[in-house]
Amino acid sequence: MFDRLLFPTDGSDGADAVLDHVIDIAAAHDATLHLLHVAPPEPERRPNLRDEGDGAAGERRRTDGERFVSDAAARASQSDAPVVTSIERGEPYRVITEYAAEQDVDLVVMPTHGRTGLSRLLLGSTTERVVRRSDVPVLTVRPDAATDLAYPYADVLTPTDGSACATAAVTFGSELAAATDAALHAVSVVNVAAFGADIRGPLLIDELEERASDAVEQAGDVAAAAGVETVRESVGRDVSIHHGILAYIDEHDVDLVVMGTHGHTGFDRYMLGSVAEKLVRTSPVPVVTVREPRGE
Repeated sequence: MFDRLLFPTDGSDGADAVLDHVIDIAAAHDATLHLLHVAPPEPERRPNLRDEGDGAAGERRRTDGERFVSDAAARASQSDAPVVTSIERGEPYRVITEYAAEQDVDLVVMPTHGRTGLSRLLLGSTTERVVRRSDVPVLTVRPDAATDLAYPYADVLTPTDGSACATAAVTFGSELAAATDAALHAVSVVNVAAFGADIRGPLLIDELEERASDAVEQAGDVAAAAGVETVRESVGRDVSIHHGILAYIDEHDVDLVVMGTHGHTGFDRYMLGSVAEKLVRTSPVPVVTVREPRGE
C-alpha cells in the first residue's frame, strides 16, 4: 500500500508526538520514511551592509534542522523501516508538496499544528496549506491524541457524496482497509438544516437521501472490488454534515477518516471544502485528505 512516507518535522512538540505513529505505519508497510526539515529561505543580501549576523543565524537554523531530522532518524532506526533525511530551504508548504511529488511519496503525514499551533482547534498554517495544495494524500494527526493511536486501523470511515473527489477518497480508503484487514464504513450525511422554511424541504430531503444512498452503494462496490471483507453502508440525517460525521465516529469507534478535499460544492483545486476543513481541525481521530486526480 505504501512504499514511501514523508514526515516533515520542525522539532516541535506536535511533530514529536506524532513521530512514533508515523514510524509504526512505515514499519507495518516496510516503507521508506522520508524525514524532511524545511529551513527558512536565505535572507536577501544587500550590498554595503554587514551580514555576519544573518549568516550566523542561518547556520544556527541549519544546525537545528540537522538535529531535528537526526533525532527523528534515531527513533525511527529502532524499527526496520529504511530512513532518508533531508534539509531543504524555502517556503515550507511549497517545499513539502514539491518534495512529495518529486520523490513519488505515497502519503504525507503531518500534525495538525506545530510550533505556531495554539490549540487543537487551530490548524497550523503549513499543514493547512499542504492539505489544500498537495496532490499526494495527507494524513493529519492531532498531537494530543497521538499517544493513544494504534496501527493498523481497525475501522476506516469514508464519507461520500458521490463526487469524483469523494470517490477518489473511497478508493484510497478501500485499498488501505483491504491491505490492513480493516472494516470500511461508507457514510453519507444529508444536511436537513439547509432548507430552513422551504416548503419543498421534505421532497428535497427525500431526493438527497436517494442520491446519498446511491453514493454509499457505489462506495460499497468500490470497497468490495478492492477486496474489503467488511463493508458497512449508512445514510443519515443531521443538522450539519460535519456534525453527523463526528457523531458517527463516536458511535462506531472509527479509527481513521478518509475523505476528499471537496465535494460537489468544490470549485477550485486550492479551495479546501468546508466539511473537510472542519474535520481536519476537530476530528478526534486521524484524517486522510485526498484530492481529486488532475484532469477530472
